[in-house]
Amino acid sequence: MHDTFPIEVRASAKYRLGMPTAQFFKHYWQKQPLLIREAFADFQSPITPNDLAGLALEPLALSRIVSHDRRRDAWKLESGPFTESRFAKTSKRDWTLLVQDVDKWDSDVAALLDSFDFLPLAHRRHHGVVCRRGWIGRRTR
Repeated sequence: MHDTFPIEVRASAKYRLGMPTAQFFKHYWQKQPLLIREAFADFQSPITPNDLAGLALEPLALSRIVSHDRRRDAWKLESGPFTESRFAKTSKRDWTLLVQDVDKWDSDVAALLDSFDFLPLAHRRHHGVVCRRGWIGRRTR
């Protein structure tokens, strides 16, 4: 029988990951997803939605829009770069913009990486960390 672990935890002053770091590495690191609520208390994003959308217009920025059609219950993936007119026709809901490696374009976002100093250094350098990947998968080339 396999142990089951929660997919959602709450961070605290004592446990930034909602649990001891050793437990995180043993049960979650590169094994299963985990949502850590309040990982950054009073978080203020260093980049605005408009700035992120502007970055998605850049040919060298790797960007994607994932959208959901509720009527057909179908998902759609579009790859950037995008045009301003593409954003003008987005709805208020059912889509998300993912921009990869934002830390390479914005120094304030890059400063967030210091919060992940507990990760193995080789992994941080060669594979990225969650905020560098838009919270999904491994870094793609």
